[in-house]
Amino acid sequence: MSQAVEGYSRAEAEKYIKDSSSAWAESVATNDPSVVKRILADDFVWVREGKVLDKSGAVTVAQQGPGDLVSNHLEYANVRFFGDTAVVQGSETWTRKGGRSGHFLFIDTWVRRDGIWQIVAAVDVSVPVSVTRSR
Repeated sequence: MSQAVEGYSRAEAEKYIKDSSSAWAESVATNDPSVVKRILADDFVWVREGKVLDKSGAVTVAQQGPGDLVSNHLEYANVRFFGDTAVVQGSETWTRKGGRSGHFLFIDTWVRRDGIWQIVAAVDVSVPVSVTRSR
């Protein structure tokens, strides 16, 4: 589809989505829920480490803070658009107290509603650093 038909700039949307994905990754090592409150849709569903959470559950996780996480950074995010939907596959690199590190591999589904991009579904899996990624 052309950008005129979609009513938004793909380049701007991709930048917003990648910046928001990075902000969410960084916020995992804090107890600031403002990022998840902004980027998660009210009907959000998250599969995380074998559990299913809604937006309220995600906000609670964010408010509880990092636990033993010292840092978490977006490694990459590949964005594919399908009209007013974007599917993002990416990886985050985390470090826990004691120096243990690993990756979160994720798939997020973003939807543009009333001109605002938000995540409606996410799946995150934690894997050891030794797992090779392919893009």
